[in-house]
Amino acid sequence: MALDLVHNPDQLAPAMAEAARLVEAQLDALLPVPEAAEARLIEAMRYAVLNGGKRLRAFLVMQTAQLFTVNTTCAARVAAAVEMLHAYSLVHDDLPAMDDDDLRRGQPSCHRKFDEATAILAGDALQTRAFEVLAEPDTHADPEARCELITAFALATGARGMVGGQMIDMLAEGQTLSGPEITRLQALKTGRLIQFSAEAGAILGRAPAAQRHFIAAYGRELGGAFQIYDDVLDETASAADLGKTAGKDAAQGKATMVSILGRDRARAQAQHLAEQAAAHLESFGPRADLLRALANFTVTRKN
Repeated sequence: MALDLVHNPDQLAPAMAEAARLVEAQLDALLPVPEAAEARLIEAMRYAVLNGGKRLRAFLVMQTAQLFTVNTTCAARVAAAVEMLHAYSLVHDDLPAMDDDDLRRGQPSCHRKFDEATAILAGDALQTRAFEVLAEPDTHADPEARCELITAFALATGARGMVGGQMIDMLAEGQTLSGPEITRLQALKTGRLIQFSAEAGAILGRAPAAQRHFIAAYGRELGGAFQIYDDVLDETASAADLGKTAGKDAAQGKATMVSILGRDRARAQAQHLAEQAAAHLESFGPRADLLRALANFTVTRKN
């Protein structure tokens, strides 16, 4: 029997909104605009990271940190770093050399709002600032915890994580990949950062190994569900709903689970992964109800 994923669904939206408010306040404080020649760069960085979005990764950091009674400000700083890194990936992903997209979150993409060179530099600077924030003592008093955060973040986002997945994605255009190959591509390109976002709260809270294992497994399955459902939305939702160009995966010959399973089976696979994610939270009891609700949201959202 399928697991009931819907736990406190009515509480999820306000909880996500509150987490977004806290994290965006941190982003605003961490990216002040200087009165100097580099002000245009900071403006582009702020445009990229403060222009909306679901803040799902930020919510994951905040909610898993709460499981381990982490200071809210410390968690919000890590969540802000994750959002900076995510924004950098989107800025570069939209560039003409990559996906060549003019729309992001319902607004002109960064290179359209500014210019290509500024967008590249803004992405570079967002990535660098994200690691700088994790290294600062205000993020955690224990330098060992900060080092562990930085190492896990680098592994999730570098050549063996998000950037490596982007390379595979580019090479796969027009190619026919198997299910396991697509699963690995998506796990690297999208899943690893979502998994880190879940694990970050456990790292901040110096959680026992067993609890960290369950949280990592939750994040891994959630990342898989998120990306497969994203593929479904790319084929079924409108550009107005998505806030970005719809139907680009098929037009560019992208390797997706929809391309080999079809929409219905891909949707069912996303649901299955979301159920598996929720199952990993059993030991946390009702304290993890919002994370269970998030698993449901991942495969029922409109964008």
